[in-house]
Amino acid sequence: MGKIVLRLDRMMVDRKMSLNELAERVGISNVNLSKIKNNKVTAIRFSTLAAICEVLDCEAGDILEFQKED
Repeated sequence: MGKIVLRLDRMMVDRKMSLNELAERVGISNVNLSKIKNNKVTAIRFSTLAAICEVLDCEAGDILEFQKED
């Protein structure tokens, strides 16, 4: 079975936004955003994903990527 990988780090670089700035604008802690950024989570709330997309001006598909298993 494949898996979903979060590519938040790429979007943050593209938008030139720091972890601290994004966390503040989204309204979540730096620790939780860091876990999302580093793919250390097994779930993400749609409301959090929507807030991230709104702040970064992107689509959910810009952050989420499906990787097939070899």
